[in-house]
Amino acid sequence: MRKRLKSLILIIILCTVSAKLKAQHSFPFNSGPVMNKFQDSLIKLSEVTFNATTNSERYTQNAAFIKTLVNSLKTQGSFLFPFDSLKKITILKSPDNSFRIFSWYLPLDDGSYRFFGTIQMATKDGKLKMFPLIDDTSNIKDTNLITGNKNWYGARYYEIIPVIMNGRPPYYVLIGWKGNSLKTSKKVIDVLSFNKEQQPVFGKPVFEEAKSTATKNRIVFEYNKQNTMTLTLDKNVNMIVFDHLAPISEEMTGNFEYYASDLSFDAYKLLNGRLKLVENIELKNEPNEMDDLFSDPKDKKIKTIKKL
Repeated sequence: MRKRLKSLILIIILCTVSAKLKAQHSFPFNSGPVMNKFQDSLIKLSEVTFNATTNSERYTQNAAFIKTLVNSLKTQGSFLFPFDSLKKITILKSPDNSFRIFSWYLPLDDGSYRFFGTIQMATKDGKLKMFPLIDDTSNIKDTNLITGNKNWYGARYYEIIPVIMNGRPPYYVLIGWKGNSLKTSKKVIDVLSFNKEQQPVFGKPVFEEAKSTATKNRIVFEYNKQNTMTLTLDKNVNMIVFDHLAPISEEMTGNFEYYASDLSFDAYKLLNGRLKLVENIELKNEPNEMDDLFSDPKDKKIKTIKKL
């Protein structure tokens, strides 16, 4: 009897979730040809933007790209269009289909990067609801600061991981490449959630150190630009795993130009709704296509130093 009751409850839950997902898209999608034209225009604009040789030209072309992207998203049902041929930006959809996040960058003449993005929400009628992401990195002195979409700690995200706890609103772990300068690169583990007003919030006190209960709102890694860094969800161990970064000598401690992987691995493991640091885990550093894609997208002349 209990087994039947549990099975019935599970079926009800699954049906409820399915109904909610269908309710988010309760309209016919008939805009494929229109969206394909928009995508073709966006592909051309993105190529021109990334091939530009000056900051002024990059910003001008990027402004045209943003305008075209926004116009495309205003098309009813655009949330259902994948933009899968648009390779210069990353689009991540939340596993619960409640939103998707666009992110991309501009490489600048001084070796730094400017990030752009938007969050598009799923709506029942297919109309546009979005939150533009304004990169405010240059004004954020404390990387532990909780921010919003108007003072975003910009990055190009390449993984999204939902965290759902009983009775609590979900939050989403975002893993991204941040670039930095001519000498160092950065990667970030950030957290996206939505407040009571359904506004996006970046950063959340869920990261715990290995030997402490003190928490951080986001994690930022910095290392030598000619190196790569593994940072990804490993489904085999169900943890966010990453290279342990260390200076090449003690004298270089704090000078991240001289930081690289020491061939050991750490990880963040989900425990009671928080991400607990686990040090020195046993893991093979298998090749990851994201390593090369996000090692140094601007200067292809720099040869990537492969890990053993």
